[in-house]
Amino acid sequence: MSADNRPSWDEYFMGLANQVAERTTCLRRGVGAIIVKDRRILATGYNGVPTGLAHCSETGCLRQQLGVPSGQRHEICRGLHAEQNAIIQAARFGTDIDGATIYVNTQPCVVCAKMLINAGIKEIVYQNPYPDELSQQLLAESGILVREYAGE
Repeated sequence: MSADNRPSWDEYFMGLANQVAERTTCLRRGVGAIIVKDRRILATGYNGVPTGLAHCSETGCLRQQLGVPSGQRHEICRGLHAEQNAIIQAARFGTDIDGATIYVNTQPCVVCAKMLINAGIKEIVYQNPYPDELSQQLLAESGILVREYAGE
């Protein structure tokens, strides 16, 4: 909390990202993302299956069934990542996210990192590390500011 007993902007937006993560339909990990520009929320996203499709709680998680380790074989997952859903929400409703910051409660994977780079995101604030060396390399090369949120 800041001196006036209100959460800092980082604390506020990360708290919202964690709250958005509660909407996940993923059986393995709840991830939430908030895209912000000029301290205004532009889009949100959480990880889950495309709109209108059966949730993994109904179909079972194919990656769990096959014993696929975290961070591998994204293509066999029915769901989209929180960052992907936030970018899609912005695009669907015509919201410009170029130059924005994304708050996400888990460090982006390489697939999401590539999307965030091309979407024009200028800063990523994440809470929980995710061991994806290629993601970290691409983000460093892109010039996007990446910060780990450690709480306040």
